[in-house]
Amino acid sequence: MAKTSSVERDRKRRRLAKRYSGKRARLKEIANDRDLPAEDRFAARLKLAELPRNSSPTRARNRCELSGRPRGYYRKLRMSRIALRDFASKGLIPGMIKSSW
Repeated sequence: MAKTSSVERDRKRRRLAKRYSGKRARLKEIANDRDLPAEDRFAARLKLAELPRNSSPTRARNRCELSGRPRGYYRKLRMSRIALRDFASKGLIPGMIKSSW
């Protein structure tokens, strides 16, 4: 089990990214628009830099919903390989069986 603080930190980052997504998208659109004057684009970049760092969606880390494990993560199932193996062994995932030979 991952530390509770790291799981909560990741949840906080996801909430911030969701809250600031509209503002961040507008500022990026202004900053990348070549038709606007350089001063306006630079001002948009400065405002973008003033936003909280954790509001960037790239700071969020994919973590297992059950254990909080950051590595060996299956996006489709939103769980780690270890949790997936446990669930498959117990027969809790339809259509999935653990192979043995």
